[in-house]
Amino acid sequence: MARQVRALTVLGLLLAPGLAAAGTVEVEFEVPVRSMIDLRGYETVTIAPFLVPREEGEAPIERRGVDVQEEFDRYMRRILRRRAQLKYVPPRGVDYPSTDVDDLAANADFWRVVAERSQADLVLSGSLDFDIQDRSGYRTQEYTSPYDGRTYYRQVLVERSGFEYDIVLLVFDGATGKLLHTDNFKDFKEFEGANADPLAGMFQNLLALEDRIAGVFTQKRIRTSRLLFTD
Repeated sequence: MARQVRALTVLGLLLAPGLAAAGTVEVEFEVPVRSMIDLRGYETVTIAPFLVPREEGEAPIERRGVDVQEEFDRYMRRILRRRAQLKYVPPRGVDYPSTDVDDLAANADFWRVVAERSQADLVLSGSLDFDIQDRSGYRTQEYTSPYDGRTYYRQVLVERSGFEYDIVLLVFDGATGKLLHTDNFKDFKEFEGANADPLAGMFQNLLALEDRIAGVFTQKRIRTSRLLFTD
């Protein structure tokens, strides 16, 4: 064993100058990443209404011009049609026995009935929490006086709006009602102005999350790089 170690050490010393003299080149290439769900055998999908929780006293988001559930339903149908090639079928007779996401995730009998009524191979559901935040506040700003040329600091009100999207996604097998996959997607975006458009904020959130959401259903390719030694 000691003789082998000494031999490898000598070999390493002999090769080291060659490696040091050799150049390197960075090569970029794409690597396929498998989808979270194997869609073989699945052709149709239905999207059951996502639960939209509200805090007590919170103003309804619909009054601010955004129907969270409707917009997300439209968004998911586009993702499933374009990137997963699944045929959408509308849900029928969805009457939730509970508003607790964990309880619903474990209720295989309920989801099997939903799939049977809708004639769907897959059923999607979950919860959506779209939070509109007033991020306005005072910031310290540096300025130079035009009178004496000296630098001062002052407090300035900066109006900003924040949009936070929290999505819980549940995917069920239609034949058995069993949960195939669950995931949680979160994103936060901040915009100038106290009255920034909530719909624009929502779609910026969804744009940031799109590859991750689509990755549940479709294979994606990521770019990576490696260093290769050259002669």
